[in-house]
Amino acid sequence: MKEIQTTSKIDHVVKWIKDYASKHNFDTLVIGISGGIDSAVTSTLCAMTGLRTMPIVMSIRNKDILALEHTWWLEEKFENVTKRVVNLEKVFHEFEHASNYLGADSELAFANSRSRLRMMMLYQAAQSNNGLVVGTGNKCEDFGVGFYTKYGDGGVDISPIADLYKSEVYHMAEHLDILKKIMDAPPTDGLWEDGRTDEQQLGYSYDDLEKAMKSDISGEVVEDPHLIEVMEKFRTMRGKNKHKMSMPPVCSMEKL
Repeated sequence: MKEIQTTSKIDHVVKWIKDYASKHNFDTLVIGISGGIDSAVTSTLCAMTGLRTMPIVMSIRNKDILALEHTWWLEEKFENVTKRVVNLEKVFHEFEHASNYLGADSELAFANSRSRLRMMMLYQAAQSNNGLVVGTGNKCEDFGVGFYTKYGDGGVDISPIADLYKSEVYHMAEHLDILKKIMDAPPTDGLWEDGRTDEQQLGYSYDDLEKAMKSDISGEVVEDPHLIEVMEKFRTMRGKNKHKMSMPPVCSMEKL
């Protein structure tokens, strides 16, 4: 039964991407590849549309082995895939130098700036190839806790897997034969030189996050102390990051 549901979801997402691109007259799909499960699944779904698919690996002082291996696998599997590998370290170094000169040397800000620099590269590629920038965030991240960079990896044209829980993404990955080493690797945003994982940053596992999110949505009464703690963290982080999921506030002139 799960196999049938996963197949239906895959077919639905592939059709949705293809229909959206066709309706809006785009013929290229541009995706940033991190080496994680979300970008691996999303780029594979894009390739399955038959549209020109451009997975881009963007290096900024991070290990790109899994990202490179996935793009090689993708290019061998699909004729419509043309991978690109870009080194952005020199650009980031100059940005870092200018930021330090201004005294703007926050470690977190630099991590988010890596994401924004990659977003700029993706849009440069997309606009030069009549393309769409395809987001890779899942439901837990994008519409759950807002675990992404505003105007960074959150800056996309379409979000094909944003209504899928992390567990559903893994089911898709298994069905799509995504490389096992990618499926087994701990999820990471690739924005930190120390290689810290998503779960280390969140403070809880994706399994716990998914349970907490589902319970919060359903209004289910939770009695497990650990899950109650996770739900409190989930609500706190969601509240803190809700501005990312909304349009910027506008000063209304209606009451003047």
